[in-house]
Amino acid sequence: MSDQSTRFRMMHTMIRVFDLEKSIKFYTELLGMTLLRRDEYPDGKFTLAFVGYGPEENNTVVELTHNWDQATPYEIGSGFGHLALGVNDIYAVCSELERNGASIPRKPGPMKHGTTHIAFIEDPDGYKIELIGLDTMK
Repeated sequence: MSDQSTRFRMMHTMIRVFDLEKSIKFYTELLGMTLLRRDEYPDGKFTLAFVGYGPEENNTVVELTHNWDQATPYEIGSGFGHLALGVNDIYAVCSELERNGASIPRKPGPMKHGTTHIAFIEDPDGYKIELIGLDTMK
């Protein structure tokens, strides 16, 4: 059997966003990602914006999909869980995010059944993003 880890590579995760500019601002300004590329598809009436912490060639990124004709915000549904980002000093990070307008429905603190400290924030469309305290993981 071949080594599957050399055959496959996680490239991106895609979420549909209602207000593309607001979402790009959230992911780049509040979470420190870079807008890697933005592709317009006029015939299909949609735009794809890729954001992440490094080039797509060797990093997993987030694809923000904006359908031009979407009249109302998307329903997130019950199947999607969350994106996860590792951070150092989760309390300081959350404090800064909150000062800059981020919604933090689950304030930082230890997991219920562990010692790692986590928090949950929400992007402009209500997608949950788990912050994991890298310096608290055991």
